[in-house]
Amino acid sequence: MVKISIITVCYNSERFIETAIKSVLEQTHPNVEYIVIDGGSTDGTKGILEKYSSFGIRVISEPDSGIYNAMNKGLKLATGDIIGLLNSDDFYASNTVLSEVARSFSEVRDLDSVMGGVAFVDSTNLSLITRSYHVGSFKPWMMRFGFMPPHPGVFFRKSVYDNFGYFNETYRIAADFEYLVRVLYKKGLSYKSVERTWVCMRSGGVSTAGIHSNLLSTFEMNRALSENDYYSNFIFLLVRLPIKYIKQVLFR
Repeated sequence: MVKISIITVCYNSERFIETAIKSVLEQTHPNVEYIVIDGGSTDGTKGILEKYSSFGIRVISEPDSGIYNAMNKGLKLATGDIIGLLNSDDFYASNTVLSEVARSFSEVRDLDSVMGGVAFVDSTNLSLITRSYHVGSFKPWMMRFGFMPPHPGVFFRKSVYDNFGYFNETYRIAADFEYLVRVLYKKGLSYKSVERTWVCMRSGGVSTAGIHSNLLSTFEMNRALSENDYYSNFIFLLVRLPIKYIKQVLFR
């Protein structure tokens, strides 16, 4: 039976992390390794993690230098054949997601990656979908314009991380984008899209911090494409922002 490792990184995540934990523990797939990397939380996060200590969750709680440093710690500890990353404020859409992931890999020999859809839900009403990302429309050329499948819906074989490394920790916000450019475009690894919603992600409101994050991510996306020999420019990447905004308005 294929083993799947799920990694959640967190820091002061007491508001939402229990939902993420439950969505992993409730999976029907019988062979799941769950690793939680906590950055040394000072709120009630550790108490929640202790509450589930008897369920076999592996917890590392210590300071880190950022989210990608924490993710890399988890990736280096993972022993599964397949690895997925679940943010502390996200959760799986159903208890069969990991069974579907395993089946998708088994259907295509030597497949490197499988990706499923993501639903963005209202943070105060988890049944209210504000926007959806259907991965069937994704093609690697879209990354030239800053479009990517949300990383929690993407699963890789462990061999991908073993052969092509981990997240580049010099990025502050777009290391997941850089990784997808590196392995899907530059290395040309194989992937399969599954038209099923696998992950629910809480969405927040538009704010000044959001604008700042969008600009920072645009600069880092441009850098990621350049470093992986994929031509783009700042103007190409800025086009994605009004498109994303229009989609948010249409699906609100």
